[in-house]
Amino acid sequence: MSQRELVVLGTASQVPTKQRNHNGYLLRWEDEGVLFDPGEGTQRQMTYAGVSATDITRIAITHFHGDHSLGLAGVVQRINLDQVPHPVDVCFPASGAEYYDRLVNATSYYRRAELRPRPIDLPGPVDFPGAPFAVTAVPLSHPVDTFGYRLTEPSGRRILPDRLRQYRLSGPIITQLQQQGHVEISGRTITLEEVSDPRPGQSFAFVMDTRLCDGVHELAADTDMLVIEATFLDADAHLAAEYGHLTAGQAGRIAADARTRTLVLTHFSQRYRDLSDHLAEARQHFSGTIHIATDLARIPLPPRR
Repeated sequence: MSQRELVVLGTASQVPTKQRNHNGYLLRWEDEGVLFDPGEGTQRQMTYAGVSATDITRIAITHFHGDHSLGLAGVVQRINLDQVPHPVDVCFPASGAEYYDRLVNATSYYRRAELRPRPIDLPGPVDFPGAPFAVTAVPLSHPVDTFGYRLTEPSGRRILPDRLRQYRLSGPIITQLQQQGHVEISGRTITLEEVSDPRPGQSFAFVMDTRLCDGVHELAADTDMLVIEATFLDADAHLAAEYGHLTAGQAGRIAADARTRTLVLTHFSQRYRDLSDHLAEARQHFSGTIHIATDLARIPLPPRR
């Protein structure tokens, strides 16, 4: 069975605490590993979580505040130390290119792996060659240039075993049918549509450090999993608006409006040690599955629709 899960490496907003490391999230998607926002300490958290540098195929940075990017230097050097054999694409806001260059060149090390920078200056598709999903960058509202990311798998077809039996199809001809879309049997053409149903591709959105804005709703719409910041509680909504963040209640309303299936709340202010109120506020608005992200947790994507 294919493995699609979110490995949570850190959940702290601004500063790490005794309970929470700086941000870091690895999305496992079969052979892909997309590392989002590697904050300080990410390399060590990877060790605790059983994540190797070779697992990383792409890196996506939402913005260049330290809790979302200071770990990039260590991760990049580890990728080179371990001589990761595949290229690693790194996308980030183009306006932060100087910070990217400083982090990637923070100290001396042997360059033994290929990093492919993908600076983003406009919303739209991200160039991730060979990825099994499309990636879209959407601007968010924060004091510095910030992008959220949405991954969308192409729609496909679900083979129906009873239909295969009805048409007496088995063995290699099924692969041929999937590849060509039709096969000839005893002078009759059988199409893929006759033995399958449509299967929507899965979708995943990553929303960090933003006020409420159109981009949040665009990213979240109809997602299978929405990972979203919930820095504050509703009682501190004035602070969220001032510093460019969301509350747990706002995240719950966003998920409900978006018809997301699984909501993951993260990026918690150090002022909150107990996160039960975050869950309660989100639950007031969203009746689906909610996870309060904790360091080193593994959260599976929901089963395909």
